[in-house]
Amino acid sequence: MTTESKQGPLVIIGGAEDREGDCVVLREFVRAAGGVKAHIAVMTAATSMPEEVGDDYIHIFERLGAESVDVVDTRDRKDSKREDLLEIIEQATGIFFTGGDQSKIVDCIKDTPLDAAIHKRHGEGVVIGGTSAGAAMMPDEMIVGGASVSNPSVDAVELGPGMGFLPGIVVDQHFAQRGRLGRLLAALVLQPAVLGLGIDEDTGIIVNGDEFEVVGSGAVTVVDESEATHNNLEGLLKDEAIALCGVKLHILPHGYRFNLKTHQPLI
Repeated sequence: MTTESKQGPLVIIGGAEDREGDCVVLREFVRAAGGVKAHIAVMTAATSMPEEVGDDYIHIFERLGAESVDVVDTRDRKDSKREDLLEIIEQATGIFFTGGDQSKIVDCIKDTPLDAAIHKRHGEGVVIGGTSAGAAMMPDEMIVGGASVSNPSVDAVELGPGMGFLPGIVVDQHFAQRGRLGRLLAALVLQPAVLGLGIDEDTGIIVNGDEFEVVGSGAVTVVDESEATHNNLEGLLKDEAIALCGVKLHILPHGYRFNLKTHQPLI
């Protein structure tokens, strides 16, 4: 007899979330992690200041009522084998990736015992959260970098392997604030994903199963390429403009939901 997996929620934040006021977005992460019974593991792999950033999130999550908060400090890939860090993951009810450089998360954690432990706990119902770089790394193929442009081109975006929590979707962060529609469109054309999510600052999505809900002060831009009628990628040079026809666009503020399976907003 097999045990059915109950995959936990994802809380994906566009960066620069409120950490001093009502903390609307982070509050929902703590709630999803168990509220006053939450045991949170803060993953600092992305940041160049793990002690300062870790202490900051310890203070925030404890202020919001979490029972315990521990930092998982992986400055080197060999740290992802440490038994004490694996034990923190095993006890966690919520795992949160900070901002910084998403490539560092992949370099330090992907395909290690720590990566396996995090995915195992997520499959058991533990919530995975991330902000900025911690949002970008969620798909199986992530945006590593690129230009903030309105019009897409092949060289507008750099892609690389992500951590695989949200397969088949591209995520971009700091979206409206840094004008990243062009690179999100380019990413969609260059890889098999058909849905792109551009998440504004101080804004997040809570993914449960096939649906997500928007929380925060900004909006989420959903780009749906599943019914696109044309692109000119074949034969295009890397600095030439991408043509893309028949794409759907949805702008969803706080409280709106979206079905990832039917590609329909839920009004």
